[in-house]
Amino acid sequence: MTQSSAPAVDQTAIEARVRQWVRPEIQDLAAYQAPPAMPGIKLDAMENPYPWPPELAEAWQKQLLDLSVNRYPDPRGEEVKQALRNAMGVPPELDILLGNGSDEIIQMLAMAVAAPGRALLAPEPGFAMYPIIARLTGLEYVGIPLTEEFELDVDAMLTAMAEHQPALTFLALPNNPTGNVFDPERLRKVVEASSGLVVLDEAYGAFTDADHLDWARRYPHVLVMRTLSKVGLAGLRLGFLIGAPAWLVELDKIRLPYNINTLTQATVTFALEHYHVLEEQTETLRRDREQLARSLEQLPGLEVWPSEANFLLVRSRERPARELFDGLCRRGVWVRLMDGAHPALAGCLRLTVGSTEDNATLLAALEAELGA
Repeated sequence: MTQSSAPAVDQTAIEARVRQWVRPEIQDLAAYQAPPAMPGIKLDAMENPYPWPPELAEAWQKQLLDLSVNRYPDPRGEEVKQALRNAMGVPPELDILLGNGSDEIIQMLAMAVAAPGRALLAPEPGFAMYPIIARLTGLEYVGIPLTEEFELDVDAMLTAMAEHQPALTFLALPNNPTGNVFDPERLRKVVEASSGLVVLDEAYGAFTDADHLDWARRYPHVLVMRTLSKVGLAGLRLGFLIGAPAWLVELDKIRLPYNINTLTQATVTFALEHYHVLEEQTETLRRDREQLARSLEQLPGLEVWPSEANFLLVRSRERPARELFDGLCRRGVWVRLMDGAHPALAGCLRLTVGSTEDNATLLAALEAELGA
């Protein structure tokens, strides 16, 4: 049978088979929409805008020449773990589990505790992957609104914990997309009220002085999750979980073999040997964040929230957020539209802190759009 005479594909039959076999909760989900790379000023994905210095990039490229990509990588990434310990002061009594970004770790955690009638709890607005992964692993998702100041609503959290007894609770510090670190006393009350596993998500921890690593030693049911994506290694997709070995031994049973590839392991190890370069870039972004916030506050019709992350949440009070977003896109400045993602984010945009030049371009575009 020639290709031209092959029977036409019956799309209706295919769709019927999909509906028959794909779990209903998966069919009801919307896929996470990561922003595509677009020409212009990219301030929509919380990336570090600074490349490595030329001499460092050259040394890294020379090191890659010696890699044997025909062989499988170290299945446990022991050199990477040791480099992380050295760079971040991970105490010896805590272990490290590596993941292909934080997303894979969140999925491993959810898979480990998922069972009929169990729940995953997180404050809202928060990271979009928490509810997505909860639902795809069969966990009930329980989202608890933050206060108007984007702080933990302790009474609501404790009530929900008593009712749902969540197997897994995520608390992001700083929180995405609000940028704030929750009050330590409120955080303590929520952590101590949990009968399940609590994960403190420090994806943006490099941009704040707050550090909760000691909580993983103080509380037997607390783990700390971090990533290298925000400090300048987003393309490597390396996340990691820190906590008591008893937890991580069980999670390691779920981790897929060789989940961290050879190029990532070699590059991360090299980068952590020169971690001071990334720290210097991070400090620059922290300073520029404060300057950008002050400049945004001078623009008409914008409300700016304090941030301890590498982004700022702003609300457009006079012009519809969608119109402002579209106007920035036309000018080649890409930010994240948060309006519609959650009721508390009505009228909001999330702006990644870019390079000094990027920030100046953003401000000029906003001034033009707002008639400043």
